[in-house]
Amino acid sequence: MASAINASQREPEVQQALKILIIEDDDDQRELMRETLEDHFGPGTVVGAESGNRALSHDLSSFDLILSDYNLPDRTGMELLDTIRGRCATPVIMVTGENVGQIAVEAIRRGATDYIVKFGDYLFTIPLVVEKNLTVAKVKRENESLRAELERALREVREKNEQLERSLSRVEEMAATDPLTGLYNRRHFGKVLDQLYSEAHRYDQDLACVMIDLDGYKQINDRYGHQVGDQVLVVAGKVITANLRRMDVAARYGGDEFILLLPHAAAEEAAGVASRIREEYKAAVAALLRRNETATMSIGIGSKRCDDPTHADQLVAVADAALYHAKAAGRNRIVISNAPAATDAVTVTAAKDVASV
Repeated sequence: MASAINASQREPEVQQALKILIIEDDDDQRELMRETLEDHFGPGTVVGAESGNRALSHDLSSFDLILSDYNLPDRTGMELLDTIRGRCATPVIMVTGENVGQIAVEAIRRGATDYIVKFGDYLFTIPLVVEKNLTVAKVKRENESLRAELERALREVREKNEQLERSLSRVEEMAATDPLTGLYNRRHFGKVLDQLYSEAHRYDQDLACVMIDLDGYKQINDRYGHQVGDQVLVVAGKVITANLRRMDVAARYGGDEFILLLPHAAAEEAAGVASRIREEYKAAVAALLRRNETATMSIGIGSKRCDDPTHADQLVAVADAALYHAKAAGRNRIVISNAPAATDAVTVTAAKDVASV
């Protein structure tokens, strides 16, 4: 078996034989052209066809080159040329006894690669013309192959670049996101805060900041375990996300604290959003724990218009101070920094109204 394999390995590559199709209705002319070409390119190189129909019965794409007479019994050479061009890209040389320049121009325009006039010693020139056209066709095929290879390489580069961009996007998203709640993390929130505050300052628009603390979270963690504690944080993140507009931003600020930015929103509007978050969180945690255990939030709100902060971090500090007052006042409430008396109309718990710092 080893000897058979070695013998197979020693076999030289078989080079595909050249194939030329001659379409000529004159038997003598066809035979002379065949002899001339086979003397030059080797025996068995040429296949003859006496008409257009006979030529079209062959697989035209299997030939390396086609020589076609202009005057055929069943159609003109131009009509046959059109049909050939519609089937394959094999080079076609028009051969005719009519030395008319207009015919040559028309043949080239319609796809012929060359033109030979049956005049004088034209048989001696046919091998040279054929050889030239075979060389041109080979170069053309190589160029097309190189172009196709280049296009494939460019597609691969584009695909790899797209994959890299998607990977970088995922990495950036992971770097900006809290893995538990899916909200932004504190580091990324700082970048967004600066951007939104600058826009609000530039266009003289309001910007509300909401600080949220989960009341009694440590007790839930201690009583039910860290797994349930994590589920409570996930619930809080989902409730917060569900109540925000597309332009709003939410982040896990640390531990059981969350922070929101509401562009173009006044403090009273932010209080309404906070109230909905608070009620939905209470119901969701009760469903999670499967008991009527109360889960509440303490919330502090600051806004650019009401508090007139001089920079972004001061806006956060104002909301954080309001949150501190909410917790100091007994938790389970919303406090708006510098709230006017009108905010007393916003209720947050039974028999308790929004208090102002």
